[in-house]
Amino acid sequence: MSNVYGEWLKAQRAAARLTQQELADAAIMTRSHIAHIEAGRRIPSREDARRLDRALNTGDVLSSFLPQKDVAVADYFESALLLEQQASVIQEFTLSLVPGILQTEGYARAVLRPDVSPRSEEECDTLLVTRLDQGRVLTNPVTPLVCVLMDEAVLRRSVGSPEIMAEQLTHIVHMTERERIRVHVLPFGVGYHPLLQGMLSLMMFEDQPPVAYGEGVLMGKLHDSPALVETLQRTYTLALGDALPRRASLALLKATAKDYEQHV
Repeated sequence: MSNVYGEWLKAQRAAARLTQQELADAAIMTRSHIAHIEAGRRIPSREDARRLDRALNTGDVLSSFLPQKDVAVADYFESALLLEQQASVIQEFTLSLVPGILQTEGYARAVLRPDVSPRSEEECDTLLVTRLDQGRVLTNPVTPLVCVLMDEAVLRRSVGSPEIMAEQLTHIVHMTERERIRVHVLPFGVGYHPLLQGMLSLMMFEDQPPVAYGEGVLMGKLHDSPALVETLQRTYTLALGDALPRRASLALLKATAKDYEQHV
């Protein structure tokens, strides 16, 4: 996105003779958040923009002229998507679907098709571009570090067709064998585990505290409470301890992909 917004914010802060930390304190935000907005790496929420307007006495300029999103995404996922692009470490748990950053085009199309959700084909195509764009965070060969913990149901539930599933699981295998990601499968034999209640994404950064994002049916919430994020991190670690080791998980992915290939 154009950084006119961030540059204007920086100019207003300088005119008010405030440091980033002083503005952050006045607007009840973090210094790193201010830095990301000024650099054009993040779009503030409408409430953040209102607080910045009040702190800088700029009327409603910052809240009225928020940059348009470059991508189509559910409102509840917007902030999480922006943070995902800045994270240095991502830990995912998925209960029923392959995480967005790993979805192939065929799999994503099957998830977003109009007869599954009340959307026009044009809306589905726009969302597809956004979904596939998520995978760009993995084009950097080093960061972010990504660990995906998936329930065995993700492998067993056929999405789209056997051909689509074979391609999707093979893609995950290739990413794992290249050591770009780590994948661990929680087998059905584990029974109940505390992450069964929904999808979870933990994100860590070099310059700000970690956050957690949880998602259910047509809803999602970003959590930044240190105590809650720590609890979710501990829960993730405990569930990871019950998962299959990396090699066993990789073998299960390969075997399941082969099973789907036999039904193509």
